[in-house]
Amino acid sequence: MLSEYWVVTAAVLVPGLILASWIDYAQRRVPNWLNAALIAAGFVAQGVYFGWSGIGAGALGLLVGFGVLIIPWAMNGMGAGDVKLMAAIGVWFGPWITFVSFLIGAMIGGVIAVIMIVAARRVALAWGHMGLILAKTQSRETMFSDFASAKSLGESPQLLPYGVPLSIGSLMVLSGQVFGWWVV
Repeated sequence: MLSEYWVVTAAVLVPGLILASWIDYAQRRVPNWLNAALIAAGFVAQGVYFGWSGIGAGALGLLVGFGVLIIPWAMNGMGAGDVKLMAAIGVWFGPWITFVSFLIGAMIGGVIAVIMIVAARRVALAWGHMGLILAKTQSRETMFSDFASAKSLGESPQLLPYGVPLSIGSLMVLSGQVFGWWVV
């Protein structure tokens, strides 16, 4: 039954995450209707396969997915759609696998960001931005302000659509679950 759950999860999340990534890349947003559909379908699947304990695991996964990104969002470091997408992934994955998925996605996001910076030859600018971000975190007045926010530091084509690395990390974890490469 567990392996069947992961196949169903893949059948829904693979196209859902590809769509979320595409929209995030093209429009720099992840639409609420997509996140809401993934959340609702995740709770239904959890309930069908695991009953109330599955719904509880989905709720905890949603909280973990939301929790790992809410502070960066509150600091204006990313969009709310990315936070909701990670929460939607959490409903399907449960708390622990959601956290692992986030960590992998964050590492992938870091690599992509470095590649984007180097390819655009903006290393000096990126160092300057890092200094601004560090300064932002030193004061309560600036921490949650628009100072050194993602949008204030550059034009939207320069921003990393964070739904993309989050989706890649989640698809990697999902592949491992479906094909039995690891069971997290």
